[in-house]
Amino acid sequence: MDAVDYQQLLSDAMAAARRTVGTGRVADYIPALAAADPDAFGMALATVEGEVFGVGAWEQPFSIQSISKLFTLALVLAEGGDAVWQRVGREPSGNPFNSLVQLETEQGIPRNPFINAGAIVVTDHLHSLTGGAAHAVREFLRAESGNPMLGTDWEVAASETEHGHRNAALAHFIASHGNLLNPVETVLDEYYAHCAIAASCADLALAGRFLARYGLRADDTRLLSRSDAKRVNAVLLTCGTYDAAGEFAFRVGLPGKSGVGGGVLAILPGRAALCAWGPGLDRAGNSVGAVAALDAFTTASGLSVF
Repeated sequence: MDAVDYQQLLSDAMAAARRTVGTGRVADYIPALAAADPDAFGMALATVEGEVFGVGAWEQPFSIQSISKLFTLALVLAEGGDAVWQRVGREPSGNPFNSLVQLETEQGIPRNPFINAGAIVVTDHLHSLTGGAAHAVREFLRAESGNPMLGTDWEVAASETEHGHRNAALAHFIASHGNLLNPVETVLDEYYAHCAIAASCADLALAGRFLARYGLRADDTRLLSRSDAKRVNAVLLTCGTYDAAGEFAFRVGLPGKSGVGGGVLAILPGRAALCAWGPGLDRAGNSVGAVAALDAFTTASGLSVF
């Protein structure tokens, strides 16, 4: 591979993100997230060899929210194989991430694992496999990032529980179709606990490297087969940024998973994992600054999956 000046690319990407200041809104429907600084920004890149580069607030923890759904899916595939695909689909939803609409017509089978309904099912599956879904995600992130202090922000988890009426409705509807194995309250507690994990861009870039390394963990043990790593990246590309996945693929050209905490984790297979963070969101729930930064990065570098 040709040498790439990742530090300069990140600096230029941050400049692109700064030009979006004032154009996004923080996720105020979760009160504990409403206090985030909408103008904050950080970005980190971890190469497959383990080098880490960063700019801005790249070491500042933030609420990872739906980025955690990537890790729940990977751990389920690692523990239980393909059985989860009998309970959740792999197609884009075309609806908001917390929509109830499709569950009615599709008999409680969520469209994909990255919308809220799908992630609730995957969390249920992981909990049955491990006895502690959120614990499994935390331990994986700690091991891959090398940060033993990484953990759940229980204030955010409590805020999500208190205001999570729509997620409760999704879970009960799924359960009414026999697609939950554990009690609704247990599944929701585990779901909120892994969504409320606080991690930095550096932590997430390091933790996402297993997809850039075709399924290999930081210690060179295999989490996923090369084929499963390919499949997870494919679902990330088509479904990872809610109902704006087409726009993200068009602009950025990488598999990616966003969260309403403002983070976006993107994968450059064979090279690196990148995480950008900016709390100001667009209407789809994706970070305006993070998407602009990733767009600038792939445009300047020519590095994408296309």
